[in-house]
Amino acid sequence: MYDNASQQLETPTAERDRLIIEHLPQVKLIASRIHDKVPNSVCLDDLVSAGVLGLIDAVDHFDRSMNFKLKTYAEHKIRGAILDSLRSLDWAPRNKRRKAKQIEQAISAAERQLQRAPSEEEVASQLDISMKEYHRWLVETRGVNLAPIAQPGRGDGESTDVLRFVSDEEDHWPSNLFERSELSRHVAAAIELLPDVERTIVSLYYKQELTLRQIAKVVHLHETRVSQLKSQAVHRMRASLRAKWPA
Repeated sequence: MYDNASQQLETPTAERDRLIIEHLPQVKLIASRIHDKVPNSVCLDDLVSAGVLGLIDAVDHFDRSMNFKLKTYAEHKIRGAILDSLRSLDWAPRNKRRKAKQIEQAISAAERQLQRAPSEEEVASQLDISMKEYHRWLVETRGVNLAPIAQPGRGDGESTDVLRFVSDEEDHWPSNLFERSELSRHVAAAIELLPDVERTIVSLYYKQELTLRQIAKVVHLHETRVSQLKSQAVHRMRASLRAKWPA
């Protein structure tokens, strides 16, 4: 660590280099979290490299007069740079997206019939596949649960870009604040409908930010099984949200 006297002696270049090095662990953490949600074919090192570029951009453009920390500003820039790097990747093959959609449709159909959250066996039955095959589908579609970075427009030739939500200027627009508030409410309601073990896994993964290996120790299940249940929980929530939230 540098004391105040030594920091005052730093040249602008030296301070820039120090800040970049100091926040590199943040890049690895964010890249790892995103990598956890995409197929294994996506290289973690590539995501880290993109994140480093975002970090450098954050350090170069950080305004100390603003009332927030560099770490907070850098998080948006790092995450945005990594997501941007995924634009050109065909990280979710068409057959996996098709299976993900079939799972969500099966969950919705079973929920309508049973008037409750269906079990794995009931979803597999709705799909007319075996439990073994269903578990394989859950593993295969794990990466599809990351929202598409850019979605086609609704006929006007424009696209919906997820990155606009990390823009500093638009982040606090009333429309965006209201939209996020409503979406959070629907997501919370969808989480409440999950079976206990899936709700626990979702909470530990997304709120407590534990890894799948750490969660496996908490819930006393194999890591592969935790991955399957997390994937299934996300499919359940997506199926619930489709009925209440525009695509």
